[in-house]
Amino acid sequence: MTIRNAVVGDVDAIRRIATRSWETDYRGVLTRETVETAVNDWYAPERIEAELGAERTAVLVAERDEKLVGFAHATWSEEDANGYILRIYVHPDHRRERVGRELLEGTCDTLVARGVERINAMVLSENRPGAEFYEQFGFEFVDEQPTSIGDETYPESRYVLEPEAGSDGLFT
Repeated sequence: MTIRNAVVGDVDAIRRIATRSWETDYRGVLTRETVETAVNDWYAPERIEAELGAERTAVLVAERDEKLVGFAHATWSEEDANGYILRIYVHPDHRRERVGRELLEGTCDTLVARGVERINAMVLSENRPGAEFYEQFGFEFVDEQPTSIGDETYPESRYVLEPEAGSDGLFT
């Protein structure tokens, strides 16, 4: 498996992974229409393309056998040394294959290399598998804030990890 920076040619695959992940992770929690709204708002092709060229943004993809199986999206602030993992999604057909772990490692390494001292990870509070994913790597729940999907507001949990200075890899 290869973890690399996303390129414009990856946009459609990123949207497919986001859609399948949302359909799986929020089945029975969010309506189909809400999932479609989220994907169309948060993962609109022009929005993803803009993120690919943004100065303090990283979009990484996991590629296996020339097929994208996951992606991560993060930003950082140089002013307060905080990084923000906004999304890590793995296509449901490729979960439990270490894809999420490798995306998380790559994203955290990218953030630390940019001077980040505190990594924040966001996940909708209803996404229990997402919360458990971050918790297994030492992220701690900090708070919950509202986020909007279309015209609806949902609680979003924030988890924080403060990597040890001088460590050569967060999860080895």
